[in-house]
Amino acid sequence: MGVVLQIDKSSPFIGSLLVSQYVKKDFQLTIEWGKQNLVTTEGATFSTASSICRYLTRLAPGLCLYGNSAVEKTEVDYWLQFASEKLSCDSEFDNALLYLDRTLGSASYLVGAALTLADLSVWAALRVSAAWCNAVAARRVSSGTLNWFNLIASQAEVTEAIALLPGLKVTPTEQAKKEGQRDEGKFVDLPGAEKGNVVVRFPPEASGFLHIGHAKAALLNQYYQTTFDGKLIMRFDDTNPEKEKADFEKVILEDVKMLEIVPNVYSHTSDFFDRIAELCEKLLRDGKAYVDDSPAELMKQERDAREESKHRNNPVEKNCEMWREMVKGSGYGQECCVRAKIDMKSDNGALRDPVIFRCKTDEHVKTGFRYKVYPTYDFACPIVDSLEGVTHALRTTEYHDRDDQYHWFINALGLRQVHIWEYARLNMMNTVLSKRKLTWFVSEGLVDGWDDPRMPTVRGVLRKGMTVDGLKQFIVAQGGSRSVVMMEWDKIWAFNKKVIDPVAARFTALEKEGVVPVYVAQAEVSKKMTAKHPKNAEVGEKAVWMGPNILIDAADADTLEDGQVVTFINWGNLRIVSVTRRADGKVEKVTAELNLENTDYKRTSKLTWLADLNEAPLVPTVCVAFDNLISKAVLAKDDDWKSYISRDTRHETVMLGDPELRNLKKGEIIQLQRRGYYICDEPHAPVSRYTGKASPCVLFYIPDGKEMPQPTGTKGSSAAKATESKKETKGRTAKAEVSSKASSGASTAELYALVGSQGEKVRKLKSKKADKEAVDVEVKALLAVKADYKKATGQDWKPGQAPPAHSEKTTKSEEAKPAGGSESGQLYDLVAAQGDKVRQLKSEKAGKEVIDTAVKALLAVKADYKKATGQDWKPGQVPPAQSKDTSAQEKVQKATTKESGAMTQDNMAANPEAVNLKVQIDQQGEKVRQLKTGGADKNEIAKEVQNLLALKAQYKEQTGLEVSGAARKPEKKKKPVDLTLFFILRVDFFVNAICNIFK
Repeated sequence: MGVVLQIDKSSPFIGSLLVSQYVKKDFQLTIEWGKQNLVTTEGATFSTASSICRYLTRLAPGLCLYGNSAVEKTEVDYWLQFASEKLSCDSEFDNALLYLDRTLGSASYLVGAALTLADLSVWAALRVSAAWCNAVAARRVSSGTLNWFNLIASQAEVTEAIALLPGLKVTPTEQAKKEGQRDEGKFVDLPGAEKGNVVVRFPPEASGFLHIGHAKAALLNQYYQTTFDGKLIMRFDDTNPEKEKADFEKVILEDVKMLEIVPNVYSHTSDFFDRIAELCEKLLRDGKAYVDDSPAELMKQERDAREESKHRNNPVEKNCEMWREMVKGSGYGQECCVRAKIDMKSDNGALRDPVIFRCKTDEHVKTGFRYKVYPTYDFACPIVDSLEGVTHALRTTEYHDRDDQYHWFINALGLRQVHIWEYARLNMMNTVLSKRKLTWFVSEGLVDGWDDPRMPTVRGVLRKGMTVDGLKQFIVAQGGSRSVVMMEWDKIWAFNKKVIDPVAARFTALEKEGVVPVYVAQAEVSKKMTAKHPKNAEVGEKAVWMGPNILIDAADADTLEDGQVVTFINWGNLRIVSVTRRADGKVEKVTAELNLENTDYKRTSKLTWLADLNEAPLVPTVCVAFDNLISKAVLAKDDDWKSYISRDTRHETVMLGDPELRNLKKGEIIQLQRRGYYICDEPHAPVSRYTGKASPCVLFYIPDGKEMPQPTGTKGSSAAKATESKKETKGRTAKAEVSSKASSGASTAELYALVGSQGEKVRKLKSKKADKEAVDVEVKALLAVKADYKKATGQDWKPGQAPPAHSEKTTKSEEAKPAGGSESGQLYDLVAAQGDKVRQLKSEKAGKEVIDTAVKALLAVKADYKKATGQDWKPGQVPPAQSKDTSAQEKVQKATTKESGAMTQDNMAANPEAVNLKVQIDQQGEKVRQLKTGGADKNEIAKEVQNLLALKAQYKEQTGLEVSGAARKPEKKKKPVDLTLFFILRVDFFVNAICNIFK
């Protein structure tokens, strides 16, 4: 008699389906799709995944899927439980995966030497696990486990079973790959890339330590190297002898090794100096370059003004003579440089005859004093890329304007073409990545060195507790996107936490200042061994000492009450007998008694503690936390970055540490319970024979993407509830104060300012990752005052939009105040509108000159606003009393007209969209020029020319102007003809004619 296996269509037991494909070969088994998973036979019903699998396996004992011995059967039962509990629980998954990795490290199957029910059940659990797909994508799965997974997936029976699943026809490997692509970020295919023929390069300058921006570049190149089975060249850019140092080369190589990057080739740009010099001479002979002795400042002015140098048309002989002076390093030669003759009229500043060689007499780190002339990076890079066989040059988007220059050099010298692929540079908030600025921090002594934990260098973040795996996972997650974003440090540390949490040993430390003694009646001095990690036994064990005298944190002691039952971690439950407080209310001491027979830990508060014993003296410990060196999250282009430097960024706390901390080694990562993760920077040293003092254990705090934890009131205590009650009362009070102020006769101008200040308060709380309750309170207050504003004005509050001049609720005092319709209000709105225009132009990556024009107009109208109001313009700040100055809008128009020559004042005021049209015309014109110079197809050029003409026609239709700036003369308005005079003249003519006839 056969057996019917029912499978739920919406939530199938994949393990049961896998087993059925094996069993049906030896036993009559029918599979039906329904609304539940079960097997019913001989009056018995099996409805759990494990029971169904066990039953089906026993139907075909000859397959030995349940093992060949009692030991193997027991092991199979263990793995069935492991699959249903450990692998199905997200909080247990990471530890379960580690155990699986260890088991499959030297074995092909989980039980015995052949496939069993254990393999099928565990594989099925992983097959539907999102955590497994994420682990595969993040490359946190060992090769042994991955090979086992693919082995099971390749079985014919498994393939057949997966094919039966409705809507789940994707193979496990394909699904993991798909998930991996999503979690890894966007890695685009390289144009023209062929498997085995891709060559990429990582070209750092040996003038400083690698920072995380360099790490992204290096890891992206490594990604494409491995993806295409290609080659990675590690090339030192040593074109500037003033900056390069041998020591930096050494540390950069060490940094690359730390990142586990293994280049195929190591080289220096200086290896090609002779060849680069020969190519420079070729350009001089071909008339495509010239030698210029103009001072640097004059050269800059001429390039900005698009004026040619007096040496641009030098004869070849003179250029060669001046070049020889440079090669000799003579006094005159040091005043000269070689410039490529490209296009001084180009809108792209990188094409206005860039410098390609200069004369320097400094000693070179590798070649000594052999050379007196050195190529610029922009000239050497395309040459060496081509000569070394690089197929794809990965560059950040900040080099975009130089791409045309790169290709011009390749074409002018007749070299092999190289594909350029752009990606966004890594921008971190509250951080500067410029080597010049980082060097300043080091030289000024604001940090201890390049490996200071506050520095964004590879060594700095590693010293702060970042793991190589965490850093690589973060960089890989960014992918090869071109979108420029500001990244918060919290994200990178959140990746790191996933790496360290499963393996960090747990210890205890208390703040030395303010510890409270606890006397535990009937407790005896003893110790017990307990796991260092509650979920990972492999981390090891530690000794926990107990006794009558213990210490706890003052913050925890403040929450205790007489008669309360509290759980002391790694000991058990204790009952608080009495809490003695001083006159100021602070706890002086606590008396407790053992209550170990009470094992109810669910409703008790949890405390960390340390025994105060001579047998196990506490370790002097110093915990160090660091702040950002830059106080402003995002530095604007015009900001003076030194104005935002934080001076007090290192905070030390003296602690009493677990006796086990004396065994910590440098670089070891731990977790101090209820305080967060730390890395040992300086191990504890015993009393010195010279100083008579012990050296404390120095621990650096490792951020984890959340606010730094602090021991506070414990869960369940009345003191904690009282604190929460105070928070709620404070929140209600804050909301009431704001709402009261908003509704108690405040003017619309005051309401407007109140919304702005409350919004800023909310943003600051969120940026500091304040407590959620505190944020919610302020958000509610913000919503309340916004509602009052809308009620008073009849419109929603918007930043930069001043309140209307009058509303239904306007008071007499308010009528005297300036509003959006006043002159100062117009000035305010004009600044806001011009600022929006500048931001839009920047987001659209408009030409530099167009942006500069708009910025100058913005600065002009800001100056008029300040002149009119006596204060700087600030978003959300209502303008003060009206001023008589009405020149602001005119200045915006004049500045734009003067710089761009594209429209008159009246046209700009009437039609601000003309600026956007002008930007599109400039971009389209540049596109046409690039197509023509690049020898593109004529049909393609003609198509783009038509698009350009259409834009110009649209511009002329809207503004009445030609794009060149020559305004069409307005037609004079014709005056009406005086018909009276016309008729008088006509009558006089006929009268004279008749008189002449009669005469």
